[in-house]
Amino acid sequence: MIDQRLTEIFKAKLSDHDFDRLSHFIYNEYGIKMPKVKHIMLQSRLQKRLRELNLSNFKDYVDYVFSPEGQDHEVIHMIDVVSTNKTDFFREPVHFEFMQNHVLPEFISDNKYQQFKVWSAGCSSGEEPYTIAISISEFRERYGVPEYSIFATDISTRILKSAAEAIYKDNRTETIPLSIKRKYFLKSKNQEKALVRVIPELRNKVNFARLNFMDPVYAVHDTFDLVFCRNVLIYFDRPTQEDVINKLCTKLKPGGYFFLGHSESITNMRLPLKQIRPTIFQRT
Repeated sequence: MIDQRLTEIFKAKLSDHDFDRLSHFIYNEYGIKMPKVKHIMLQSRLQKRLRELNLSNFKDYVDYVFSPEGQDHEVIHMIDVVSTNKTDFFREPVHFEFMQNHVLPEFISDNKYQQFKVWSAGCSSGEEPYTIAISISEFRERYGVPEYSIFATDISTRILKSAAEAIYKDNRTETIPLSIKRKYFLKSKNQEKALVRVIPELRNKVNFARLNFMDPVYAVHDTFDLVFCRNVLIYFDRPTQEDVINKLCTKLKPGGYFFLGHSESITNMRLPLKQIRPTIFQRT
C-alpha cells in the first residue's frame, strides 16, 4: 500500500494552474521569483511535502496550502523547501579582508569601547556568520578589541536550525586554512562520521532569527555597523531589491558598511549608500 502511494506521488504532476497559484503566492508574500522555467523544479521539491502529508496529488496539496490550516502550518514548510541555500565558508573573501583591514580599524579608532555589531541578512546554513566571527576573532587576537555580536537571519526555519547547530561535513571546510580550522572547529568523536562543529565561543556570538524580506517593516531592534546581504537579492526583481536594501539600511548606522554579492548591482537605485569599492558601500 505504501509503495503504491509513493508511486502515485512520483507520477503526480503539478498543473499549470496550480503552479501559477503557488508562484504568484510565493512572489507576493516572499518576493521570490518563480518563472515558468522553474515549474519542474518546484514540482520536484514539493514531492517531499506530498509524502509527509500523505497526499497523492498536487491539487490536494495546493488546496491545503491555501486553506486556513495550511496557511498556519504548511506555508512555512513549503518555503523551507522552495528557498535556495547555497553558501560556503569565506565565500567572496575580499569582504572579510576589507572588514579586517578597513572597517574594524576604523571602528576601534572611533568606538574603542563599544560593541561591533554585524547583521548577516540571508545567512543560509551559517557559513557566512561563522566566517564573520572567525575574521573578527582573528582581529581581536591581534588588537584586543572590539567586543562584537552577530545577528543572522533567514526565511527558512529548517536552515536556521541547522545553522544554530553549526555542524558541517568536513569537506565543507576544505578551503579553510588548516591553522584556522584547528582553532575554530571541533572534530566529531565518531571517526566514521567526517563532521566538524564550530567551537562554542563562536556559536555564542551569533544570534539566529527568522525574517521575511517582504515584511513591510523589519522587527529588528538593533542598529548595525556592518550588514552583509550577499547573493540573496538575485532571487528578487529590481523594485523588490531596492525596497529590501532601503529597509536594511534603516538598521545600518550612518557611516556603516553594506556588502553586496559579486553578481548583484544597485545601479540606478535610490539608496542612502555610496560605493567604496565594487560590492562594498557605505551608509550616507
